[in-house]
Amino acid sequence: MPGQGSGGNVIAALCNIFIPGLGQLVQGRVLAALLFFVICVVGYALWWLIIPAIIAAIAHLWAIIDAARFQPRL
Repeated sequence: MPGQGSGGNVIAALCNIFIPGLGQLVQGRVLAALLFFVICVVGYALWWLIIPAIIAAIAHLWAIIDAARFQPRL
């Protein structure tokens, strides 16, 4: 039974470091993956406005933590 701290969650968190949402996609959570990816890409694309870049950085960090702490429901 994989849970928090399992090898799969560590791999998912590492995937999120490089591409936001990829870890959620590896875990099979397509909607969460798409949401994190879109928020981060749009925020980073609007970096000169500063506030969207800060929101994107927070969402990116949240995606990493979310993938690392994910526990599937039974």
